[in-house]
Amino acid sequence: QVQLVESGGGLAQPGGSLTLSCAASGPDSILNPMGWYRQGPGKARELVAYRYITGQTHYADSVKGRFTISRNKDTVTLQMNSLKLEDTAVYVCHAVERGIHLLWGPGTQVTVSA
Repeated sequence: QVQLVESGGGLAQPGGSLTLSCAASGPDSILNPMGWYRQGPGKARELVAYRYITGQTHYADSVKGRFTISRNKDTVTLQMNSLKLEDTAVYVCHAVERGIHLLWGPGTQVTVSA
């Protein structure tokens, strides 16, 4: 069974940067797309960004120009720059396996605070 494991996250100041990574482990499979969701305190889960194998990407309006998603095989990375207080959330890695199965990581905390 394919599993997603996140790394990175932590504490940053407003205007700072953090990098999140998510690696898939387990049997070879096709994961397309891979990306990130987040859930802030008292908020619903929202899509942050995702990337298809073709290279096509999609970003939430709130992170466009600040976040960049990249992918190398079955590892997806989210570079977060110009962080804002409202970026504070649990960030969860997501992938679609073989067009059918929805996979989720356990999540990693990102806190932006002065």
